Amino acid sequence: MIRIGIAGYGNLGKGVEAAVYNNPDMELVAVFSRRDPSTVKIRTEGVPVVEFSKMADYKDKIDVIVNCGGSATDLPVTTPVIAENFNVIDSFDTHARIPEHFENVNANAKKGNNVAVISVGWDPGMFSLNRLYMNAILPNGNDYTFWGRGVSQGHSDAIRRIDGVVDARQYTVPVESAVQSVRNGENPVLTTRQKHTRECYVVVEDGADKARIENEIKTMPNYFADYDTTVNFISMEELREKHMGIPHGGSVIRSGFTGMDNSTKHTIEYSLKLESNPEFTGSVLAAYARAAYKLNKNGESGCKTVFDIAPAMLMVEDADYLRAHML
Repeated sequence: MIRIGIAGYGNLGKGVEAAVYNNPDMELVAVFSRRDPSTVKIRTEGVPVVEFSKMADYKDKIDVIVNCGGSATDLPVTTPVIAENFNVIDSFDTHARIPEHFENVNANAKKGNNVAVISVGWDPGMFSLNRLYMNAILPNGNDYTFWGRGVSQGHSDAIRRIDGVVDARQYTVPVESAVQSVRNGENPVLTTRQKHTRECYVVVEDGADKARIENEIKTMPNYFADYDTTVNFISMEELREKHMGIPHGGSVIRSGFTGMDNSTKHTIEYSLKLESNPEFTGSVLAAYARAAYKLNKNGESGCKTVFDIAPAMLMVEDADYLRAHML
């Protein structure tokens, strides 16, 4: 059994817990939280909730830590620290900072002789893999990625960290005319702003400066500054009534050409429709936790991404089974 620890027990942590429950070769050993452990109730019986600061005490009891913090301020700090003592997986999704995050995690993972896999999920993650396959197959063409309509956990978390915000949900919404143009093979040149809009539903403290909060949201680099963003201030009651689900999805599309004169047109599309973003992301993290465990058992160390891991490493079944049943 692969012994799993979960760091952070928000929506994503709960999704990972469910994924571990559904994987026959995994068992949950502990959940680590910055909250008072006595206030954190998990769904797996007999598994302790432990203070985050005591994680190192479990060094010989856990094979892989799945780090479920937010990308804005948490994962850049905690994943490198965890990597020195454990194999670790995270879902770092600030695309512009992935190279920097990789270098920081890689140094500590090598120091600790552990394997770390960063930026695991569906984008970055499964969409990233499909971009790579599409570009390899159709070197002449253009990539397009559309997210949503759905709740972005990372963007919602970034809003919640603004002073005066009590809770928030952020929806990423594709511009339908842009999606249709790509599917028609028109190869449009689209700016970031032309592909998506962002809708924010925000609950604030009594007396909070809404103008300041709206400005901080709309000007936040890497999250909102490059998009047409609508900020809606609502009550906690309305948030609970209308925005408690966490759906998401999207498509990654490549429109390309083959032939000696590039006259033959092709479109490749990989799409997802997710009823629960965190449960799906948690399932991807669990699969890559298995891969990290296998790689480390084979003597490897350092930081990896989904590009570095063979598909067979994600599976419980061995290579003979995969050749017989999936090839």
